[in-house]
Amino acid sequence: MGIAEDLIIIIIVGLVTGLIANRLKIPPIIGYIIAGIIIGPYTGGVTVSDIPRIELLAEIGVALLLFSIGLDFSFRELRAVKGIALAGTPVQILILIAMGYGFGLFLNMPWNESLILGMIISLSSTMVVIKTLMSRGLMGTLSSRVMIGILIIQDLAAIPLMLIIPQVHDLGGNYITLLFTLGKAGLILAAIIVVGMRVIPWILKFVARINSRELFLITITAIGLGVGYLTHAAGLSLAFGAFVAGMVVSESDYSHQALSDIIPLRDIFGLVFFTSIGMLLDMGFILDNLSMVLMLALLVVAGKFLVFFLLSLSFRYYNIMPLALGLGLAQVGEFSFVLARTGLQSGIISSGFFSVVLAVSVITMIISPFLSMLAVPLYSLKKKLFRREEISTVNMPEKGLSEHIVIIGGGRVGFQIASILYQIEFPFIVIEQDFRRFEKCKDAGFPVIYGDAAQETVLSGARTAGARLVLITIPLMSATREIILTTRRYNSGAKIIVRADDVSHAEELFKMDIFEVVQPEFEASLEILRKSLMILEVPLMKIQEFCDTLRSQNRMHSNIDSIKSSLLANIKKTPFLLEMTWFEVEENSPVPGKSIKDLAVRSRTGASIVGVIRESEFIANPGADFEFRTGDYIAVIGLAGNKKVFSDMMMCREC
Repeated sequence: MGIAEDLIIIIIVGLVTGLIANRLKIPPIIGYIIAGIIIGPYTGGVTVSDIPRIELLAEIGVALLLFSIGLDFSFRELRAVKGIALAGTPVQILILIAMGYGFGLFLNMPWNESLILGMIISLSSTMVVIKTLMSRGLMGTLSSRVMIGILIIQDLAAIPLMLIIPQVHDLGGNYITLLFTLGKAGLILAAIIVVGMRVIPWILKFVARINSRELFLITITAIGLGVGYLTHAAGLSLAFGAFVAGMVVSESDYSHQALSDIIPLRDIFGLVFFTSIGMLLDMGFILDNLSMVLMLALLVVAGKFLVFFLLSLSFRYYNIMPLALGLGLAQVGEFSFVLARTGLQSGIISSGFFSVVLAVSVITMIISPFLSMLAVPLYSLKKKLFRREEISTVNMPEKGLSEHIVIIGGGRVGFQIASILYQIEFPFIVIEQDFRRFEKCKDAGFPVIYGDAAQETVLSGARTAGARLVLITIPLMSATREIILTTRRYNSGAKIIVRADDVSHAEELFKMDIFEVVQPEFEASLEILRKSLMILEVPLMKIQEFCDTLRSQNRMHSNIDSIKSSLLANIKKTPFLLEMTWFEVEENSPVPGKSIKDLAVRSRTGASIVGVIRESEFIANPGADFEFRTGDYIAVIGLAGNKKVFSDMMMCREC
């Protein structure tokens, strides 16, 4: 069957090894590489017969991989961490290239192989990092946003590195060839963007009107591979053109649909690519040079940890951040396989060097999730050894704090809560250990203390012993647990409300005797339900009762089917129930200066006025001669339709 038989073998063996890798909680690409080793020429048993043609198909896999990266590329994701991502990542890449070059010379490698080694280790694995963050429930944290920002720039930097590698062989101190290649790439990039921004959106719009998903998929694939072919014909790589095409398509209105359609095709050809990588791996050579492989893996992990640790500190990310970045990004990435394969195809590196680098990459990717787990215990150890915590408090009230709210975490959630409390002048203090957020809270005028809330000295500075309520808005479970325990030692009676992004975390937190756990996704579903019931004219009182019941059931992990049928039945009847609603008398309303008798409220609307709030004074059941003023708040009771008529009357200028 020829190549068809080879593809069947690749897919079946790749499926088995991918499932095993997933079971072991390691990236599937490791399983695909192992599949390549199993069916490669260096091992016995079933062997792929036409490796050169498989490698040609693998080129499509690389192109589609870069095309999807281009589709998903967005500078918007870098806004929150643009400093360290845009300025720090290029510096990090250059430092690691130099470090890898030094490692190579230390291991007696030729200078060109040493240079390529530096390029290979300068990139980390987007796939491994995101999978690790998701499995640990850390997506959305500051450390995750910083890591993802760095990875985005690294993925972008892989493109010029791919163009540079083929020129390394002929450099010899003459950089004219390299500059010419980069200049040509820049001109082609500009041409594709200028022409593509005008032509590609028109093509996509035309095909989308046909309403054929099959033709849309073929169109997207043709654009990615077609532009890649043009750059290949111009002397550059197929992958470079595919990446640029992806960036152009990402600016169109059809980018999300294009990405969702291309992913299955990309994954199939990606399987072929990573399997072809494994076929080139000579396990005999690796076993003969095992000491060098392990030494290089150790040097790479230690070197990358040190670089990212110092990078975090240099951009003023303190506390656990240096450890999180250093351990989280210490692996070698999947784009490193692309760079290594480019070097092998260009004849710059030997097959032995390729095997060593590939083995080092696989080792670092496998141990990466376990290294990432060390960040929290190492940070806890550091705090035990160095208990003195730097404390900086600003905007503290002159009369001190008592019966106040302690907000732990000044991120988006904590900052919004503080903003509302600040406007209503309710006493509170924010505890924040990220310097940038601390500065933001300080500039907003909030009482804020800089430090780690798990430290007793910091909680003491926030007057936690006299607090009425403690709000923990950070999503990191390990830190939340420690903060609760420390808070209880200071104030056993304070009510604690905690944020939890995972159901299992919520269950554990409730066992710690806290007042409430807020789950963002669950609360979002309740808010959608609440608005839906309001449209169905269910009274707010019944909506609140229903939502509280759902929260209670969720807290006890009960199924929604266990909700009392009487409550659900009442929800259907509630449009016929009376409910009180408040209306504000605005300046442009016809109501100011008129009495209840003048407006004939009861006869015209069917609703009844049961109270008015005027300048902090509540007037119950005002008489018929009561005249309204601008700024009054009117309490009206009636059916939903009656209140709608009253609301229309409030804004009717001719009434």
